Amino acid sequence: MTLVIALSAVTANAQWYLGGSVGVASIKNGNADAETVYKFVPDFGYTINDDWTVGVAVGYQKGACNLINGSFGQDTKTELLQINPYARYTVVKSKLVNVFLDGTVGLGSYKDVGTEFQLGLKPGLAVNLNDKLSFVAHIGFVGFDSFSPKADGVDNSNKIGVDLNGNNLLFGLYYNF
Repeated sequence: MTLVIALSAVTANAQWYLGGSVGVASIKNGNADAETVYKFVPDFGYTINDDWTVGVAVGYQKGACNLINGSFGQDTKTELLQINPYARYTVVKSKLVNVFLDGTVGLGSYKDVGTEFQLGLKPGLAVNLNDKLSFVAHIGFVGFDSFSPKADGVDNSNKIGVDLNGNNLLFGLYYNF
């Protein structure tokens, strides 16, 4: 009986949301020409309470391969499929604007190029247009990023740090049920 009451209290304020983001960027790897990248990232999740949300973003990217270093000599025009489960903590909450941090684990596969793994934080901002609709922006990435190429004789690339460039800027809309 206590478990039922506890679950009812936790889920009383909970709600589902559905949305997604789109992004466009220009990536330049080494001496190669800059390439335009298009990204589409549908997203759905569950708001547990005023502070915590869990969700998953499943993304598709077409264009350049976002390599960690410029030493990779393969054609980088490719497609990326990725999955990013996350736990979101709302740092600042107001009637109009929420500031949040997504703790995420990202897995991605570049078609015929390699795989990518990310572990870190993605800061963001949500503008509440009304009770049901929010405009959301993700701004950058802080954490660990690893790229494993499929090519023979090419080493993995790793980085740890803050990445706040335009390649990590996504805008989206969320609908709260």
